[in-house]
Amino acid sequence: MKQTLLRRQAAPAIELHTRHPALLSRQLREATTPFLRERRGVIGLSLLASGALSLICLFQIGILKHLPEPRLPRFDAEKVNRSAEAYRWLETPDAFLGLVSYVATMTLAAMGGPTRAEQRPWIPLALAGKVALDAALAGFQILTQARKMHTYCLWCLLPSAATCGSLPLVMPEARAALKRVRGK
Repeated sequence: MKQTLLRRQAAPAIELHTRHPALLSRQLREATTPFLRERRGVIGLSLLASGALSLICLFQIGILKHLPEPRLPRFDAEKVNRSAEAYRWLETPDAFLGLVSYVATMTLAAMGGPTRAEQRPWIPLALAGKVALDAALAGFQILTQARKMHTYCLWCLLPSAATCGSLPLVMPEARAALKRVRGK
C-alpha cells in the first residue's frame, strides 16, 4: 500500500472543512486497513437495513397497500407496522426514524481517514456508542413485538440483525480509540 494513504498528521478534534479531500477520497476508497474494512462492513449492513426499512416506509405512508412476507407462523409484518406502537414517536412512522438513524450510523462509519482512532478518537467512540444503543433498541423492539403484538415482522428483524452484526465490527477501532484517549 502506498505510504501516502496512511500519512499521519496532527489534527484538531473536529473540522468542518477537510484539509486534504483528495487524500481522504483515496484513503476511503483504496486503503485496506482492518478498521477501514470493518467500517465498510458497518456501512454495508446499514444499507441492508435501510433497504428493509424503505419497504416498511412505503407501507407506513400508504404507497404500498401490502407488505410482502413469507407465510411463517407468528409473522405478520402488516400488523406490526400499522400498529399504534409504530407511530408513537415524533408523530412519524417508525421506519422513517430508523432510516435517519442508519444514515447517522453510516455517516459516523464513513467519517475520517484510516487513522482516525489516533487522530480523532471521538469518532470511533461515538460510532460504538451509537451502535450499542441501536442494538439495545433492536432488542427492545423484538421484545415489544413478542410481548405486545405476539407476532414478528421479518422486515423489522433484518435491520435488528444488521445492527447486532455491526456491534462486533465497531469494537476493535473503539478499543484503539479508547487507548489513545487514555494515553496508552
